[in-house]
Amino acid sequence: MASDRAKNALASKTNSNEISEKKEPKTMKDWIKVMEPEIKKALPKVITPERFTRMALTSISVNPKLAECTPKSFMGALMNAAQLGLEPNTPLGQAYLIPFKNKGILEVQFQVGYKGLIDLAHRSGEFASIQAHAVYKNDDFDYEYGLDPKLHHKPVLKDRGNVIAYYSFYKLKNGGYGFEVVSKEDVQEHAKKYSQSYNSKYSPWTNNFDEMAKKTILKKVLKYAPIKVEFHRELAQDTTIKTEISDDMTEVEPENVFIEADYEVEEEHELQHEEKVEGRDNEQADLTGTPFETK
Repeated sequence: MASDRAKNALASKTNSNEISEKKEPKTMKDWIKVMEPEIKKALPKVITPERFTRMALTSISVNPKLAECTPKSFMGALMNAAQLGLEPNTPLGQAYLIPFKNKGILEVQFQVGYKGLIDLAHRSGEFASIQAHAVYKNDDFDYEYGLDPKLHHKPVLKDRGNVIAYYSFYKLKNGGYGFEVVSKEDVQEHAKKYSQSYNSKYSPWTNNFDEMAKKTILKKVLKYAPIKVEFHRELAQDTTIKTEISDDMTEVEPENVFIEADYEVEEEHELQHEEKVEGRDNEQADLTGTPFETK
């Protein structure tokens, strides 16, 4: 009798395990499907769940390395993008899901793109304009801080020379404004200090310096803009790895990150793609020569 009870218990446990295994997602695509209800709750009205799920699946197709990452980090990055209303890994350049080897484990890092920062700023409802530009040696450029700050940039049409500085500015709807100017050398020092992989041959700072510099100077000027706390919380999601899912991803503590350079080639690829997409728009914007002009 005892033997029969043991057999029945074992059979019951086996069946339970089989059911559990069937319910457990096997692939990253399965995880996306399982999490679709939660994604739907987090998405803004401008992005449908079907479109967002399709973008997530496409990102895996384009970069199969994402499918090798831990499901929790992938879903954490995906949910971060969902709640910020930024489309990941698309030509819009709003945000990226990037595989990195973190302490020996392949995980997904969420990164806000150059255009994503601008989109978030405009959505706050406080900005009339926000831009970032490179300054070349032969451009007509002048600026002045103090009680009467001034910023003037009139690019030349050809033979601009080498990049010597970067600047970003914002203009609020109430008329307030601010700007920051940083030399190329200071940007390099900043990157060396805060980028764990600056010296890697795969680092985006090596092949996409201008785009990384613009993103850096944008974040710098936004620190001093009179904006809501919520917007600062959104900016803090950049370059994070999260392995927990929450209705408010800004409250989830990010993982400690120690990125190994071997996988930075993935970020390099994404930023090159962003640079190509933005190239024509940036060329036209740089030729306006009018401070505080909206693209």
